[in-house]
Amino acid sequence: MAGHPQRTYRRRVHHPQLTAFQVVVQETDLHVQAERSLVDRTRDLVLQYRGHIEGYIRRFPDFAASLVPWTPPGPAPAIVRDMAAAGAAAGVGPMAAVAGAIAQRVGRGLMAHSSQVIVENGGDVFIRSAQPLTVALYAGRSPLSMRLALSVDGRGGDLCVCTSSGTVGHSLSLGRADAVCVLSPSGALADAAATAIGNRVQSAAEIPEAIRQGRRIPGLTGLVIVVGDRIGMWGDLRVVPLAGKKG
Repeated sequence: MAGHPQRTYRRRVHHPQLTAFQVVVQETDLHVQAERSLVDRTRDLVLQYRGHIEGYIRRFPDFAASLVPWTPPGPAPAIVRDMAAAGAAAGVGPMAAVAGAIAQRVGRGLMAHSSQVIVENGGDVFIRSAQPLTVALYAGRSPLSMRLALSVDGRGGDLCVCTSSGTVGHSLSLGRADAVCVLSPSGALADAAATAIGNRVQSAAEIPEAIRQGRRIPGLTGLVIVVGDRIGMWGDLRVVPLAGKKG
């Protein structure tokens, strides 16, 4: 689709019990899996939450531009508060949390119509599933990319898996990690933390210190960092080999 990168990793995303569909609204490009097609409801939710964020930015343009934590000067929409709180916890600007925040808010909204929901927004994933899943780890040109996966369990509540990269995609990163993958019950926090941790990683030698940084962020449950052929991990997660061809 014009204006959006080719998300080839979506060919490897499949839940046998769910129906997959795509919803695109401006920069927001969602791959959704639910118990039935919910395209119209998903689009309504995206428009709702984008409207909250865009309206807030019209009032406070610095919210969109800030690379440091932002404190709302008064009442703000719930998704804006999510993003601001996540940015403050991770030490980055609130827009670092936008993709994860939208994925989770849309996913929660769809749960009124489907007890199982997976929403992927540019590599940031919200999961509620009746069974354990494997989530492939995409890390660009790293030899580990699409060779490993996270074995995760979305049965106990919201699970969000967000990834930042300094070598893949157009999102702002000050680091050089091929992938920084963060797990948390909060999509906004996982997204902001992935950015914050990724900003610190310039080489494989910095993986241990980046892991220590991630452990200090309250609310994270797992972390994986890939730089070239090196990987570091921490938390309540299991990394498994991913069968099949790379890509």
